[in-house]
Amino acid sequence: MTNRPPFEFDIRVSADKKRRKAGRRGMSGAVASGDRPCDHPGCQEIGQYRAPRSPDQLDDFYWFCREHVREYNLKWNFFQGTQDEDLQKLLEKDRVWGRETQPFGRRPDEGRAWSRLGVSDPMAILGEKATLNPGKPAGHAKRKLPATERKALEILDARDTWTRAEIRKQYKSLVKDLHPDMNGGDRSDEERLQEVVWAWDQIKDSRYFRD
Repeated sequence: MTNRPPFEFDIRVSADKKRRKAGRRGMSGAVASGDRPCDHPGCQEIGQYRAPRSPDQLDDFYWFCREHVREYNLKWNFFQGTQDEDLQKLLEKDRVWGRETQPFGRRPDEGRAWSRLGVSDPMAILGEKATLNPGKPAGHAKRKLPATERKALEILDARDTWTRAEIRKQYKSLVKDLHPDMNGGDRSDEERLQEVVWAWDQIKDSRYFRD
């Protein structure tokens, strides 16, 4: 540990160049390493190029000269000795960056927020159903839609899970009920009919509904 005062920096350009040069790799990948000998048996050249010793020792290196590091790299195989089954498992693990996920609904405490938060209820004081996440009833989940399409669905009394054909069937049914010609000329529902026609205009050209 250095005893140099923390605010005494050498900001000279020459000092900076010296720091950058020390231990720096060149374009060839060589590292300034003094007179370290090449690890290839019988070689007297300087070992300036490092190579991992094995797939299990990636942080432990051999040091070779240029000729022998090329030879070593040509023979290097990270998966040498790995069985096909183990290789497939490794590839599957890499797909999720080594962190396997669990599907929703398969964890023992799924649905019980109190348990995941560290709250214990061994005496069942809260009750079995009281400790479940309330959530929304099945079939009532709403997907994101523009305000106009959402308003149109309300006017047509339709669901966002319906296809365009199902909504069109609902639209025709409403028009049949509201049109004056179907009600003996009664125009009391004419304003409602205009709303229904407007609502269908929003849905028929919308990209948010399947045909």
